[in-house]
Amino acid sequence: MPETKFRVVNQTLGSQPKIGPFPADQILPWTVIAITNTLFFYYILNIGWLATLFTTFWGWATWWFVSTNKSFLGKFVGTPRISRGYMPFSSLLNPPRDQIKKRKKY
Repeated sequence: MPETKFRVVNQTLGSQPKIGPFPADQILPWTVIAITNTLFFYYILNIGWLATLFTTFWGWATWWFVSTNKSFLGKFVGTPRISRGYMPFSSLLNPPRDQIKKRKKY
């Protein structure tokens, strides 16, 4: 039988939805953060647009950092490299009985 190869027609199938370069699931929370920061920092505290924009960007970054689809901090933790080892495990807290007997000889 000949091997059939499938041709990808739509490359965005199965990928995360985006609106431009921004993830679609972040648009609504970022809008709420921007409106809240603008009302609080600019209109109530009167600290100016630069500080308001800084706090808005900080809020966006914090929300993106915490609301990742993986586990918390999952984007930034590298995958561990697993290798096969042949050394027996020796716990520092609970050493095996034969090591305790060897230490007690005076």
